[in-house]
Amino acid sequence: MIEGYDIICFSNDWDGDPLSKKHIMKRLARRNRVLWVNSIGNRNPTISKNDAMRVFRKLKAFLVGPLQVASGIHVISPIAIPFHGSAAARRINQWLLVATLRSAIRKLGFRKRVTWTFLPTSANVAGYLGEKMVIYHCTDEFSEFSGTSKSAILDMEQRLIAKANCVFVSADRLLQSKAQHNRNTFLIRHGVDVEHFRKACDGSAPIPDDIARIPSPIIGFFGLIADWVDLKLVADMARARPQWSFVLVGKVATDVTVIAGVSNIHVLGQRSYEDLPGYCRRFDAAILPFVINELTLNANPLKLREYLAAGLQVVSTPIPEVRELGALVHIGKTCDEFIDHLDGVLSREKSGNRLAVSMEMDKESWDARVEEMSRAITGITPSISAHGEV
Repeated sequence: MIEGYDIICFSNDWDGDPLSKKHIMKRLARRNRVLWVNSIGNRNPTISKNDAMRVFRKLKAFLVGPLQVASGIHVISPIAIPFHGSAAARRINQWLLVATLRSAIRKLGFRKRVTWTFLPTSANVAGYLGEKMVIYHCTDEFSEFSGTSKSAILDMEQRLIAKANCVFVSADRLLQSKAQHNRNTFLIRHGVDVEHFRKACDGSAPIPDDIARIPSPIIGFFGLIADWVDLKLVADMARARPQWSFVLVGKVATDVTVIAGVSNIHVLGQRSYEDLPGYCRRFDAAILPFVINELTLNANPLKLREYLAAGLQVVSTPIPEVRELGALVHIGKTCDEFIDHLDGVLSREKSGNRLAVSMEMDKESWDARVEEMSRAITGITPSISAHGEV
């Protein structure tokens, strides 16, 4: 693993669900220091209570300054104007962010600096912080998210890729598109916290009360319930198999009218990462019912390997990165195909060995992925940033 660096990480909010970013930075923090920069956003805000509360929380956190949240990790919440389609807003953001972050890194004594960014919106800041290296880690086709200014996101991302010393991508389709703009682009797929999810196999994970009362068999899903989840497909399956229970664990961020009133669909809401193995312990099978569009075709769902590490058989729509796992995942294009696969999975589940499925993920750990990244980084000669003052 690389060591001795002061990493400035642009990512989602630290207190959100542990996505790939947090798994990577927690491991890098064992031998490096990390300043985690809470999300400066890809999406334009809406006039809603949720967005207003989010702005209030960010303003409150900004006033606190860098806060230590774990060994080797400090978090800062900068202020940014989220109208990325506006050139004036981007100029103001650049000045605000650079000033805020330079103050923080002076306070923390950061010297051997590396910017490791997961966000295209950091393009106007990356390279202006005295870095020895800029790393862009692309985990999605960000311009395809709902509510974004597509042209602005693409413009920022292309400028970020051009200035990056190294680009990591988590899916083969992302490799094909991003490598055109930077020859130092590496495909490193998501890992998984195997030990955490294997608790679903060995019985050490307690089963939460809300799912304990739901009758088996249980077809499970966890994660953000957003517009890329095919809820009509879930509703169709639930009506076709009324004797099965369909359990959705996660924050609801889209219209769920299509599943309303379907008695064997249970939407439990967001639950903690620590409790997920307990929910997986009650699942008899897991599903990835994603719509097929440019966003999902470029995605590598983190939950896929988490399902497998929990020993679960998985049925998914035909996303390219899902196909990479071969026979470990069953592919369904229609409701009937999903039902056929789930019928087979449930019949095998009665005599199946969940631990054997989980062990297939041993080679997919986050520790192994971070070592892959470190080898790629050490193979590149970093250059001191030549950028001047903003």
